[in-house]
Amino acid sequence: MNKIMKDNYRTIGRSFYSNRNIEKAFEFYEKAYNSEEGKKDIELILDLALLYDEIYDFDKAKEKFEEVIKLDNTDSRGYYGLGMIYDNNKNFDKAIENYEKAIKLNANYNRAYFYLAGVYDDIKNADKAIECYNKVLSLDPNDFWSYVNLSSIYDEKGNLDISLMYIEKALNIDPEHYMALFNKAVLKKKLGNTCEAINLYKASIEDNPYYGFSYLNLSVIFKEKNQYEDAIKIISEGIKNNEEEGYLYYNRACFYAYLKNYQDSINDLKIAINLYPDFKEYMKNDIELKEVLDYFL
Repeated sequence: MNKIMKDNYRTIGRSFYSNRNIEKAFEFYEKAYNSEEGKKDIELILDLALLYDEIYDFDKAKEKFEEVIKLDNTDSRGYYGLGMIYDNNKNFDKAIENYEKAIKLNANYNRAYFYLAGVYDDIKNADKAIECYNKVLSLDPNDFWSYVNLSSIYDEKGNLDISLMYIEKALNIDPEHYMALFNKAVLKKKLGNTCEAINLYKASIEDNPYYGFSYLNLSVIFKEKNQYEDAIKIISEGIKNNEEEGYLYYNRACFYAYLKNYQDSINDLKIAINLYPDFKEYMKNDIELKEVLDYFL
């Protein structure tokens, strides 16, 4: 197969991929690859690696990234790709090793720093995570998720004012993003500004009604005010939009129990346990459910 045919197959593959026809994309990428020239084309092999990664065939993706490195051991993308594979498999030592190799070859590799920060966050090395996220921001001051993730790290460290500063920076980039609004609501609640937290949770829900924790946290605020009917109304709306989230049923069961509506509480607990069987053990020590536990014991 000559170079023109190989490039044509690759172009057709890309066209199918852009239209989300993954099966046909593979067909033409592999036609391009199954040639002497194809097996030497790093860009083509990277495309294949990313396709395999997208369909969660991590073994094949790893194989292709290793091919890239074998062809050119100075190509930072091969190491970055391996870092992603090891990261997905929770092999954090190997992920760090490969992300750092990518960075050594390309000191401005934005995404390598970003995902390396995520690994350090996963292994609870907050200082290294902060260092890497700040490097990302030095390369791209508008990286929304770096601000969000830095805010979360400082929240965990108990530095609420710094956490709030970073989430405000994220919201300056995307003022209506549900996750930034949610995180700011959490912070405002911790800082004692419950009214603002309520409004932020409502704004988060408006942007994304399929994120169940916004409903949960908002409903808990009303539960803490002993406004159980309002709490039930909010969490019921959450269930309507997130029918498979067991924790929403579980918490609504607790609200019903407070109102002595034991049958509805039992019904919700049945659903919660069906979705997440570990709730059956957890509820045994939940004082909020003491009136309905006999049904399950």
